[in-house]
Amino acid sequence: MTVSLPDIPLEIIYRDDVMVAINKPSGLLVHRTALDRHETEFAVQRLRDQIGQRVWPVHRLDRGTSGVLVFALDAVSAHALADQFAQHTPDKRYLVLVRGHPSEAGVIDHPLRRVIDAIDPRAAREGAEPVEVQPALTRYRRLATVELPVMVDRYPSSRYALVEALPLTGRTHQIRRHMNHIAHPVIGDSTHGKGVHNRYFASAWGVSRLMLACIYMQLRHPVSGDPITLQCDPGEAFGRLAEAFGWKLQSIFAC
Repeated sequence: MTVSLPDIPLEIIYRDDVMVAINKPSGLLVHRTALDRHETEFAVQRLRDQIGQRVWPVHRLDRGTSGVLVFALDAVSAHALADQFAQHTPDKRYLVLVRGHPSEAGVIDHPLRRVIDAIDPRAAREGAEPVEVQPALTRYRRLATVELPVMVDRYPSSRYALVEALPLTGRTHQIRRHMNHIAHPVIGDSTHGKGVHNRYFASAWGVSRLMLACIYMQLRHPVSGDPITLQCDPGEAFGRLAEAFGWKLQSIFAC
């Protein structure tokens, strides 16, 4: 299914001679995949056309996830940046809206089966070997909670929480799968979430996006090696819900 996105320039949050970072909107694919062969909108293409030069994607964000997305502007820098992501050295922090009230903080140490999809080169090979289970580690802390007097599921009220998640490994859909593993699925997640809560937020709040945003990243510059900090706003849906629920996002970001 083709997703219609606003025809506005991508928000560039950092740019120099060798790299550029954007705030990717939810619903935008990073690049073309066989699973979404009918799509015509991609971050790679849009950014290339916007800045007038070739860009190299060096990591990925799920289609529904918004936030910090980094590209290189030459092949050498692309290799240097991609190596950092392969080694899981960038510090990445995500803002997540989940069902229920998780504990104040915790570490989810739960191996995940490797997902072979169209972004993985092995997906193109027929007769690929069965996928393996890989170690996966996510640290999280609860930032804010709300209990709404609405019977969404089988309880007379419904609880939700704002969570900061720090993936210490880089598995496909890791945060989404890990939060679901501890019974706090991400709102708007049609694959690993819970449909009744997703439908409630779509109908009652007009929010149908995946409520997962990469709002902070720190990595090393591919040439100088200096630390680069990249930050962005989580988006309109997060802001609107935070206002409705009495959550002060700015004070949360300052933590």
